[in-house]
Amino acid sequence: MKEIIKKLPVPIVGLMLALAATGNLVLSYGEIYRNIFGALSAIILLLILAKIIMFPKGVSEALENPVVASVFPTLSMGIMLLSTYIKPIVPTIGFAVWIVGLVLHAVLIIIFSKNYLVNFNIKKVFPSWFIVYVGIVVGSVTAPAFGMESIGKILFWFGLISYFLLLPAVLKRVVKVKEIPEPALPTMAIFTAPVALCLAGYMNSFQDKNIFIVWFLLALSQLSYLFVLLQLPKLLSLKFYPSYSAFTFPLVISGISIKLTNGFLTNLGKPISILKYIVKFEEFLGVAIVLYVLVRYISFLFAKPETAK
Repeated sequence: MKEIIKKLPVPIVGLMLALAATGNLVLSYGEIYRNIFGALSAIILLLILAKIIMFPKGVSEALENPVVASVFPTLSMGIMLLSTYIKPIVPTIGFAVWIVGLVLHAVLIIIFSKNYLVNFNIKKVFPSWFIVYVGIVVGSVTAPAFGMESIGKILFWFGLISYFLLLPAVLKRVVKVKEIPEPALPTMAIFTAPVALCLAGYMNSFQDKNIFIVWFLLALSQLSYLFVLLQLPKLLSLKFYPSYSAFTFPLVISGISIKLTNGFLTNLGKPISILKYIVKFEEFLGVAIVLYVLVRYISFLFAKPETAK
């Protein structure tokens, strides 16, 4: 077990987050499915915490990589999501865990900004930067579970503004500068995450919704989803890298956001018939990719040294 923990790549925190989110995506099919994905997420969280405690130097060295450093806040995002699994059992502990996740994410934003914004280098910019600044909107998605919608609203606006501020730099890096190393290419899938996350956060934390904002976020999130969908076959043909975790949460949160939006429009008496089919497609693809990446990670972790990539 010690060797498995030592070998555990830090970017697996992205898969941990995705598993917790997938539990919410499939909740409508039964509580048991949610609990299965939540349990898998919790196991990975415990393993990564064990790695941080047992091999702090290795984790610290990994975080010197700008891609890993920008993916690492999925840890705090995952903690916030897992807090909602704890809440029905022990509400006070669930709330405490949510606060820990929120504060940890804020701290990671500060540390990342100090390391990469103060000494800005366009070649250290990746789509995973969205995780750092927009990722805190997970607080908006989960805030209603603890009656903290007012905080959720603040986090939503912080995330949405951050997205539009980051977008030009990320697009310049991807379109103009290019030169993204192959192990970092899976982070291209993250393009579909920030707007979808903001849409989910808006749906959950705002009781009185502005229909223009709903339509705007829905259109932008689906355009981002389509862009990533077209890139996916090429990205999935890459050999396995720990950055494969970048495929997971973006597709899951897209499924969650459009599912929430479809429910909202239906309740409003303005359903769009095609949306229910898009919901099913995005649900299926999100779950399939999460399971696929989980299997690839398990194969990687248990592969013999001579065959491990």
